[in-house]
Amino acid sequence: MKPEQRIIFMGTPDFAVPSLKALYNSGYEVALVVTQPDRPKGRGQKVLFSPVKEAALELGYDILQPLSVRTQEFHEKAASLSPDIFVVIAFGHILPKTVLSIPKKGAINLHASLLPKYRGPAPIQWAIINMEKETGVTAMMMNEGLDTGDILLSAKTGIFPKETSASLHDRLSRIAADLLIQTLSGICTKSIKPVSQDNSLSTYAPLLMKKDGLIDWSKPADQVEAFIRGMTPWPGAFTFIGRKRIKIFASDVVCNDSKGDPGTVTGETRDRLCIATGKYFLSIKEIQEESGKRLSIKDYLRGTNIHPGTILG
Repeated sequence: MKPEQRIIFMGTPDFAVPSLKALYNSGYEVALVVTQPDRPKGRGQKVLFSPVKEAALELGYDILQPLSVRTQEFHEKAASLSPDIFVVIAFGHILPKTVLSIPKKGAINLHASLLPKYRGPAPIQWAIINMEKETGVTAMMMNEGLDTGDILLSAKTGIFPKETSASLHDRLSRIAADLLIQTLSGICTKSIKPVSQDNSLSTYAPLLMKKDGLIDWSKPADQVEAFIRGMTPWPGAFTFIGRKRIKIFASDVVCNDSKGDPGTVTGETRDRLCIATGKYFLSIKEIQEESGKRLSIKDYLRGTNIHPGTILG
């Protein structure tokens, strides 16, 4: 059946791109793509397009980049297109009631968790940090709350033992694209019945800042290992050797009784660096000094000595 929904798509980062491409490949009419304004990034402050803008240009869609969605100008532009549905994925703006009321069939949002767990801006990282066994994507009707709308569909997936937030992000973005097409089809055929979220089961996944990557060596090794994976690539898990900031990207748990205070280097060989934690050891696998390259621990230790008894923190 040929899709009949007229859609305004709102999204900004890489996570939203597979869903936009899925709409294109499935023949849906995307009347407008709304994304964040171009912003300078990096040390050179070069102005870059958002990933969604780049994809929209490639696909030939009209693009709008408002500073705010709360203006009369934006409201009039969106309303003039007579959309059936808003599709919102990691857009970066909170939509007020006046905007949510524009589409005839409402606004749907795809969120990278199994709601009501992990509402908020960083569900992927926190699911890994908290050592969840599974996560997923939820399609919901939007309301004025933060990820509190009625659930339409959801898709579950396991979290792999060595998965980072980067690899999970990419998997969930593809799952989201498939779930979006299923959801739009269900709305069109009226085969989906929205289900209210159980607010008593809700949890929150707060935004992560660069400072949040500091490793707490007093925690058990399995929790530290999960923290490192959850913080990779952003904001990055780090520790200090003296005043030197060190990023850690990968590690293994060594289940031996730890001897030494948490954060203490307990052994170093040509290709192994073990750190005491609150329980067991952590064997560091990938590491990076400030302004240096990301290296395997074997390559790193070729040029750097970290003596047993050194305390990280």
